[in-house]
Amino acid sequence: MSHSWLFSGPPGSGRSNAALYFAAALMCTGPEPGCGRCESCVSILEHQQHTDLVYVNPQEQFITVDTARRVIERAATMPTVAPWRVVIFNNADRLNNQAANALLKTVEEPPVRTVMIMCAPSEDPADFSQTLRSRCRHLYIPAPSVGGIVKLLVAQGASEHDARLAAVTSLRHVGRARKLVASPQVQKRRAVAINIAEEVFHGSQGFQAVSGLIKLVEAESKSTAAKSDAAELEKLQQSYGVGAKGKGAAKAQREARTAVKELEGLQKKRAKRRMIDILDLSLIDLSGIYRDALMLKVGAEVEMTHPDFSGLAGELAARVSEEGLLDCQAAITFCREQLTQNATPQVAFDGLIGRLRRACGTR
Repeated sequence: MSHSWLFSGPPGSGRSNAALYFAAALMCTGPEPGCGRCESCVSILEHQQHTDLVYVNPQEQFITVDTARRVIERAATMPTVAPWRVVIFNNADRLNNQAANALLKTVEEPPVRTVMIMCAPSEDPADFSQTLRSRCRHLYIPAPSVGGIVKLLVAQGASEHDARLAAVTSLRHVGRARKLVASPQVQKRRAVAINIAEEVFHGSQGFQAVSGLIKLVEAESKSTAAKSDAAELEKLQQSYGVGAKGKGAAKAQREARTAVKELEGLQKKRAKRRMIDILDLSLIDLSGIYRDALMLKVGAEVEMTHPDFSGLAGELAARVSEEGLLDCQAAITFCREQLTQNATPQVAFDGLIGRLRRACGTR
């Protein structure tokens, strides 16, 4: 068996789930590998926690070299209760250059009874660090079928119609499809993003629409992590005995303030990454309506990305040239790149509206 693996595939294909099930099979203490019932399997599959599992699931924009070094230290120890120690890097494409270089030796020659698994959301393994990729066995995880996602969502209580729409419009991304059928907030954000394609024809309304979208995304980002951030902060304060009195309390309070400041800084970085990710999903939704319009324009008989917005796609196909529709998609791609290069969302999206108006021939 290979000691280091790269699981790649399109976003939402289930790379991290595949990695966790592989880890459970390796670390299982039941009668047969991956029984799903023993204490080890349950801890890994339901909680992503086990004394011999190192699960790195980054919330920030990058995985830093400090995080990589801490993982290397843990990977160097022998498993305590399971047959194997397994290290999983979810979203391993976020490894910065220093972190990737620090991991080279460990990935090339992990300690005995240690398995390394890198999960990268990419259809092309070349998008992942080439030096790490050359040291891993590559396994491609394809996106699930629309029918498979529909079956899953219906089993979880969604209607057949809603499940199919979510499966198609999410581009077969299981996690996004789940949110689309369950969250009115996500449904509203999607609709606002798609309707920007109409607003660009009406003067300043396009700029107003993106400002509204950014506010929606800010609210969604805050609500997504509000409880977990508060719980994390409370746990930290309790560990330092915040509010305690007596000998040494003053020193503990100073240390607590420093630790709280560091945690708040970390949570701020996570919030920034979360905001970029949600805005990126909105841009993917917007790109989909221009793709649908282009398919109608050229008479291609393919499934629509947004079948519930077929009317808008038809209007765009009638009003905008093929070249213009392609330019709209290029403008969206440029905006997505700007967001990852520290452009503020408002500046990036205002620029997007200007480019869309030009591509659509509006004045």
